Amino acid sequence: MDSLTIEQMICAGLPGAVVEVSGEDGVHFEATVISADFEGKSTLQRHRMVYATLGEKMGREIHALALTTRTPGDPS
Repeated sequence: MDSLTIEQMICAGLPGAVVEVSGEDGVHFEATVISADFEGKSTLQRHRMVYATLGEKMGREIHALALTTRTPGDPS
């Protein structure tokens, strides 16, 4: 698994999101996802939305994913 593939999967599942993924070892990754779809959602709900875009790859090809999730209006 690579960062670009994860980025593409998240973008496909959350159209319009701004996504940045990094990870050098192929199993541990960090992602920042900015999406208007997160408006009014808790952190847990936001993370579940991102995990849903990755499906069965979470816990298999993707061992760990550290997430930062924001709406376009949230401070950086």
